[in-house]
Amino acid sequence: MAQMTKAQIETFFARLAAADAAPTTELNYVNNYTMLVAVVLSAQATDVGVNKATAKLFEIADTPQKMLRLGEGGLTEHIRTIGLYRNKAKNVIALSRQLIDLHGGEVPHDRAALEALPGVGRKTANVVLNMAFGEPTIAVDTHIFRLSNRTGLAPAKNVVDVEKKLLKRVPDHYRQHAHHWLILHGRYVCKARKPDCPRCMVADQCQYRAKTL
Repeated sequence: MAQMTKAQIETFFARLAAADAAPTTELNYVNNYTMLVAVVLSAQATDVGVNKATAKLFEIADTPQKMLRLGEGGLTEHIRTIGLYRNKAKNVIALSRQLIDLHGGEVPHDRAALEALPGVGRKTANVVLNMAFGEPTIAVDTHIFRLSNRTGLAPAKNVVDVEKKLLKRVPDHYRQHAHHWLILHGRYVCKARKPDCPRCMVADQCQYRAKTL
């Protein structure tokens, strides 16, 4: 399919920025540690569902040390409503222990160290680097992958290639917030089953041929 031109990409992000100058995650968290845990829990789950589960959890376990004291069984009781909760509980306990053993209980500002944590992949590491440390990373989830291909913004066959292409094509001055603009646009406007093209503020820049009326 056709790709957006540089001018179209500039207009695309300028409009998203004008509508929401400082977008952020819809996950609730209280510090870098709880942000990391929330993102790990959000895999194959909705932000709303994760927020419901973590509302009471983060009141009693907002550090790796407190999470270890809660234990896998206690954590499981809090996150039972989230998909894959048993495996996620094991990962959160294991990553909490690793943070204490290797990083003084702090979330590391290092991609390799983040990706070495149980349950943390490239996407989660990118989210943490962006939100906790202000790095202009772009975490490609299902929304961003779909939107990048559908619109012609950064079409590619896999998430890593989409990420690389976005980092090249998104102008520097928009890269810091690009991740959240794209997620929110994909979640609420450029939806999977039926994109809401009539309500889309960037429809005229989009290369999608089957626009909805």
